[in-house]
Amino acid sequence: MILVTGATGNVGRQVTSQLLNAGVPVRALTRDPDSARLPHGVDIVRGDLLTPDTVATAIHGAEAVFLMWPFPTAKSAPSVLDALKEHARRIVFLSSGVVRDDLDKQANSIGRRHADVERSIERSGMEWTFLRPHGFATNTFSWAPQIRAGDIVRGAYGAAAMTLLHELDIASVAVHALIENDHVGRRYVLTGPEILTQVEQVHILGDAIGRPLLWEEIPPDAARQQMLSWLPSSVVDVVLDGYAHMVTEPGPMTSTVEEITGVPARTFREWATDHVDDFD
Repeated sequence: MILVTGATGNVGRQVTSQLLNAGVPVRALTRDPDSARLPHGVDIVRGDLLTPDTVATAIHGAEAVFLMWPFPTAKSAPSVLDALKEHARRIVFLSSGVVRDDLDKQANSIGRRHADVERSIERSGMEWTFLRPHGFATNTFSWAPQIRAGDIVRGAYGAAAMTLLHELDIASVAVHALIENDHVGRRYVLTGPEILTQVEQVHILGDAIGRPLLWEEIPPDAARQQMLSWLPSSVVDVVLDGYAHMVTEPGPMTSTVEEITGVPARTFREWATDHVDDFD
């Protein structure tokens, strides 16, 4: 039995489905089982990572856990891990590509939060694997309202170049790490198979939905105000700083997805085709 936290999110939902397809018993932790819409056969339990008693109940009988950490700090991580380690011997943590092992203090709040959770996991005594993805293709969902309303996407740093990961690939790596023994103690940096600017991403989305889309550059301050409608200010600042950096230094590219799964990472064009209905 494997416990999946964040089971109704973009990555967690895919981890749940892929484990089930592999014949592995899956239990999903969610705040609202009635609206979970998870596949038949998943053991859905009500709970919240911020309520350790519900975590202790959910982990009973499970040998491994897929952990996501959506909170702004790692303050409650030790109590959650204390509950998990009572039954689970293995944990696969969806960390972040911004975590730097060469820094004593991480460069931004996202890196600090994930690095703090990583350290708590290392101290827990469980077997662990850390997944450090860089760009998520699902981040482009933030453009969906503009695309539905017209043919122009407005944003800052259109020349920022990065790799984008399909959630299916992140989940596939997670499933391998959960059910195989070769990944214990590994930190995997995950990326998509190509480097694309934001302008190129918009054009690819246009091809997928069947109508040309254009990028319109706006000042960073205007983009910040726009992004504050769906992200906290601390995250917005990190994202915009990252985009500014990637104008001259594109994000890294690795072959880790293919090395672990045996299948090349999916392109952003494949992701866009899979998600046409989310934009049109």
